[in-house]
Amino acid sequence: MSEERRGTLWRTAGGEKKTPPPVWLMRQAGRYLPEYREARAKAGSFWNLCMNPAAAAAVTLQPVNRFGLDAAILFSDILVIPHALGKRVMFEEGTGPRLEQTFSAEELQRDPAQWREKLSPVYEAMDLVAQRLDRARDLIGFVGGAWTLAVYMAEGEASKDQRAARLWGYRNSQDFKRFLSVICDCVAAHLCAQVAAGANVIQIFDSWAGGLPEKAFHDWVISPTKSIVARVKESCAGVKVIGFPRGATQAGYELYTRETGVDAVSLDTAVPIGRAVETLGGRVALQGNLDPLLLVAGGSAMADEIDRLLAATADVAFIANLGHGVLPETPVEHVAEFVARVRAGR
Repeated sequence: MSEERRGTLWRTAGGEKKTPPPVWLMRQAGRYLPEYREARAKAGSFWNLCMNPAAAAAVTLQPVNRFGLDAAILFSDILVIPHALGKRVMFEEGTGPRLEQTFSAEELQRDPAQWREKLSPVYEAMDLVAQRLDRARDLIGFVGGAWTLAVYMAEGEASKDQRAARLWGYRNSQDFKRFLSVICDCVAAHLCAQVAAGANVIQIFDSWAGGLPEKAFHDWVISPTKSIVARVKESCAGVKVIGFPRGATQAGYELYTRETGVDAVSLDTAVPIGRAVETLGGRVALQGNLDPLLLVAGGSAMADEIDRLLAATADVAFIANLGHGVLPETPVEHVAEFVARVRAGR
């Protein structure tokens, strides 16, 4: 991690209270931006864009240049991990990602040298962004959580009930544990490589963490995340880690922040911000949790909720963001208004 890149996001994730708070957006480089749509059309496919270092770096910087956000997050995808583990990954227009299904931990590529070779375009892109990004701004690397990646790999696509992964875990817990362990190894290596290439903050997206029974949530979300965070912090001094167990219960969020070792937690839209301040704010920095549809709607509804979030988090370390990613239909001017309102607020 660069000693020089320690901006407001990095400091806030470390527990400092900033006024105004730092602001960035999940999925801040995406289809709502005309410059992104142009780059995507030129690349020919989403995957081509992700795996072209120069193009991915340029797209990463687009929203930072347009809105003056406090951080850039590398343009990539969580499914680069299954790709590194030897599984075929496809992105089909209008249907979302499709993967070659995994039925056993023994199917996975376990050679770290092979992982790094397959993911080298990601690290090249990160290095390019690090060279071009203002040192006052932070650079975020990211990865999918081990459970979320397991869901995609077991199902071969997105799954709202995580059926294939849950049944695997219940029917053959030892093989599923080995499966998660290999994923954790690859995830930790990928995060460390992103930090080596210039990231000073990382976020772990566990997008399918919601709806699990208590023990499954602990075994499949918390334990793997704890392992990943410990390895990253041991190898990458100074990096700040943001966790996002999307859809977890309030009790789940509390357990997650107590046990995983994350520095900050991203809150999904359903988390009551006041309760999060009371129960989590003294332990970790908070991030979120504006409804992405409010960003689409704009106007007084969005402004009022931004003001409410800023007021509720006035006494804790807080990062302004959404409860999930920017939606494709979001008007560009509403994003500019969001950033301006945060900067003029607390």
